[in-house]
Amino acid sequence: MTSPQPDKARLHGNARIAAMQNPLDRVLYHPLAARLARMLAKTPVTPNMVSVASGMMVVLAGIAYVQPGWPGTALAGLALHMSWHVLDGADGDLARLTGRSSPTGEIIDGIADYASHFILYTMLIVSVIPVAGWIAPVLGVAAGLSRIVQASFHEAQRRQYLCWAYDVPWLRTRNAASSRLGALGAAYLSVAGWLAPGDAAIDRALADPDQREALREKLIALGPAPFAGSSLLGANYRTIALGLSMLAGSPLWYFLYEATALNLVLAQGVWRSRRAYAALSTRR
Repeated sequence: MTSPQPDKARLHGNARIAAMQNPLDRVLYHPLAARLARMLAKTPVTPNMVSVASGMMVVLAGIAYVQPGWPGTALAGLALHMSWHVLDGADGDLARLTGRSSPTGEIIDGIADYASHFILYTMLIVSVIPVAGWIAPVLGVAAGLSRIVQASFHEAQRRQYLCWAYDVPWLRTRNAASSRLGALGAAYLSVAGWLAPGDAAIDRALADPDQREALREKLIALGPAPFAGSSLLGANYRTIALGLSMLAGSPLWYFLYEATALNLVLAQGVWRSRRAYAALSTRR
């Protein structure tokens, strides 16, 4: 990560805004991530290295989950998967502390997350094929595809909210650092834009100095939930849900939950976000 960002990004980073945090973030992940980032800031370790390490923790979680020795291996897998959240927060904190925030780092972080979870899901599917047969790949692929769509909506809406309410830049508001990463960023945004298209009227209002502050006050008062949907769509509770499923003896319970219940939560979130956009436009 290069190209330092303004101090505003440090002050208004995701981990610094209470409305953007769920209880696990506030109590566990963000305090540990901040402490780790402060330690790493004194070393040659870069934010991109931390992003890659976070992906490795997901892969290690998958390896633990598919080993014999339940329930110890299930608990080990859950602990390793939870450590991903700490590292996933530490890379951004480290980038802000060292002035290395950039679009390239944001995309590398996303690639590490998606690639590592692809490996995790593949291992889980393969591990239950001998028991469940064709049901395992069908449910596993359905869950994986659902996760991509659900996470794209939730994270894109959260980032859009941060941009609107706190002026924190993200990929929609800046150019990627290289053509290859720019293409990957465009692919991510195309998926996110389908379900989280933003609102041109709100963008125009925020560009108008006469309307900007009043609209931001409304956005902050509303909070991110009307735009990003339930926190169940976020990664934190998915990790816990998978751990509980493995403690129950199989990842199939988690696949079923992600492919059915969370898609209903997604549909409600999309509907709610469109209503929130319309309400903001009407109030102005």
